[in-house]
Amino acid sequence: MRGGLALRRRRWEHTVPDGKGEAMARDTGIGRVTWTVMLVVGLSVAVACSRTPPEQRLRGQLSAMQQALEERRAADFMDGVAEDFAGNRGMDRAALQQAVRAQVLVNADIGLTLGPAQVELQGDRATVRFSAVASGGSGRWVPDRVQAWEIVSGWREEDGQWRLYYAEWTPK
Repeated sequence: MRGGLALRRRRWEHTVPDGKGEAMARDTGIGRVTWTVMLVVGLSVAVACSRTPPEQRLRGQLSAMQQALEERRAADFMDGVAEDFAGNRGMDRAALQQAVRAQVLVNADIGLTLGPAQVELQGDRATVRFSAVASGGSGRWVPDRVQAWEIVSGWREEDGQWRLYYAEWTPK
């Protein structure tokens, strides 16, 4: 028999050529490491599989779109708008996109404050009512323009993401 290492009972044992085994009381912890990794992976999968409640995801999408406007990221805002969007006076998605781009170009500073949102869920659709105050201008101390609206919006869940498909806004 050749000398070397053998794994016996989760411990490495050193074997010597004369057949007399000398146990190396060295536990490398391979079993513990493996179980720890498996536990971490299992918990990660469990957390990833647990879905965030629909209302919380919808509120998160509304907040992300608000932040995108404030940071003048028109494309990120439009990611939350459905292809078949319809708004005031026949506004479609392309017209909304042009309006958002125009505001980003005209205003060096954009502020958007949303009032408390009232969310009504109906399966994979929702109606959200809220007030909004938008400000824009050159970025100096006082905004050049301020406007307040009451907004009623329709949302639809598409591939796990809420998208705005309808909005009606009335000046306050």
